[in-house]
Amino acid sequence: MPKDMAPTNPQTTIFERRESEARSYCRGIPAVFATASGSILTDETGRRHIDFLAGCSSLNYGHNDPDMKAALVNHIAGDGLAHGLDLHSTTKAAFLDAFDRHILAPRGMDHRVMFTGPTGANAVEAAMKIARKSTGRTNIVAFTNGFHGVTMGALAATGNGYHRGGAGMDTQGVTRLPYDGYAEGVDGAALLDRMLSDPSGGIDAPAAIMLETIQGEGGLNAASATFVRDIADVARRHGALLIIDDIQAGCGRSGRFFSFEEMGVTPDLVTLAKSISGFGLPLAMVLVRPEHDVFGPAEHNGTFRGNTHAFVTARVAIEKFWSDDAFTRELAGKAALIEARLTELAQLVPGAFLKGRGLMRGVDVGTGELADRICGRAYDKGLIIETSGSDGQVVKVLAPLTTPVETFEAGFDILLEAAREVLATTSIAAE
Repeated sequence: MPKDMAPTNPQTTIFERRESEARSYCRGIPAVFATASGSILTDETGRRHIDFLAGCSSLNYGHNDPDMKAALVNHIAGDGLAHGLDLHSTTKAAFLDAFDRHILAPRGMDHRVMFTGPTGANAVEAAMKIARKSTGRTNIVAFTNGFHGVTMGALAATGNGYHRGGAGMDTQGVTRLPYDGYAEGVDGAALLDRMLSDPSGGIDAPAAIMLETIQGEGGLNAASATFVRDIADVARRHGALLIIDDIQAGCGRSGRFFSFEEMGVTPDLVTLAKSISGFGLPLAMVLVRPEHDVFGPAEHNGTFRGNTHAFVTARVAIEKFWSDDAFTRELAGKAALIEARLTELAQLVPGAFLKGRGLMRGVDVGTGELADRICGRAYDKGLIIETSGSDGQVVKVLAPLTTPVETFEAGFDILLEAAREVLATTSIAAE
């Protein structure tokens, strides 16, 4: 439902009276939640809701994974370190070892791991600063519909005008080019190469080119492997670093741990956050090729860089889901299921079409009003689902990757029923 039309819930009085107007998700999903397990959220009335939002891809392994929970409870009960700045700790060592053995080494990546402040935006800020310091340049190339965060540096690279308007001032230091498929017949990589090669092209030599291989908030636009490889080639030819923002598309959301796997590129920097902790705990990091690891001690710091509790759960997540290829095979089957069920939704709405890749999928239904009404009706029926896109026109599925098939089916049944009911009361007739 439209964010400003959510019904008033007497139980939310304290939120409406004391919480900032900046709150957003709760306007269209006004339930007061009490517990959560797997892919189910339960509100304080005892009503169960299927979760197709997963903390906006922060809960890829579901709510309260039992193995992560047990490890964390044991750590706390044993007086394990709770906060340690960036001091050495046994938990950090265990996470780094697991990440090295199961993620970096099998993919031939020799990147250093930099722990930033706990948000994805902070990881983006750090990556942009690294690129600028490493190259001695200031310009960053980003793309239409990209979303990289709402702190000032990251916001400059974010395409959404509404969010940039929240800065209250001009954002600077970024040149924006068309993303893959943004305009028919326009090759953004070739255009960028041409403009950088032309002394009168008008683009300052960039420190980095930054992109999401799947634009989550921008509307589930998925770049082709050819486009990503071409952008990597442009970066190399013109002395720029390649930054892949994998904050929303990473940690299995694309079907593999990194969204750029099998694209034939190895980024200079990769930003990770959201599901990297495995348990929904704050943790963000930047993977940096050693030759670009240029910060001096504390040159980019923060009181909460590195989260000891998150190290505990992140290690379990890596060892449980990524020590072999069994989870990847499972995700392939679920991706096919999602595509099939979303195809049913697209067939209900004239002109609708599928977007995204892997388990980061959705349907562009044409207008934000229709998408809001479908998601609002689905919420009434017990499904948590949201929209994305420049006009909010994409019904977006970000269910936990661990969602059982029967729960997926039940959720899609609700979504389709909601869409049929909404379409029956609009001027758009179902096919």
